[in-house]
Amino acid sequence: MATTTETAPARERTRSLYRGDPGMWSWVLHRITGVVTFFFLFVHVLDTALVRVDPQAYNEVIDTYKTPIVGLMELGLLAAVLYHALNGIRVMLVDFWSKGTQYQRLMLWVILGLWFVLMVPAAGRILYNTFTGGH
Repeated sequence: MATTTETAPARERTRSLYRGDPGMWSWVLHRITGVVTFFFLFVHVLDTALVRVDPQAYNEVIDTYKTPIVGLMELGLLAAVLYHALNGIRVMLVDFWSKGTQYQRLMLWVILGLWFVLMVPAAGRILYNTFTGGH
């Protein structure tokens, strides 16, 4: 009795769209920055509404915001809002421009470059104001 052993051909490994691809990370970051922005707006509406309820409590809350930790959080908020806005434009171009899918990866790198170029001077200003007390 003769037996033959055949092995299955090796499958060529293809990169999945959702396993480490920059598009996946931009999708994840877009959702995270959206949630962060929503949370900030929610807290902002609440603390601003406090001025009608108790102006003294409002002033105390605002004074707590003048700390380096909150300054760094402000920098993070700016980074989140700026990325979310730029990536939102990219998503709209991918959806509504006939060649959007063809250029989506290039557009991602362009928005990341724009984000960096806009964040550097803004970060400098925010950090200066945070650590020198200048407003």
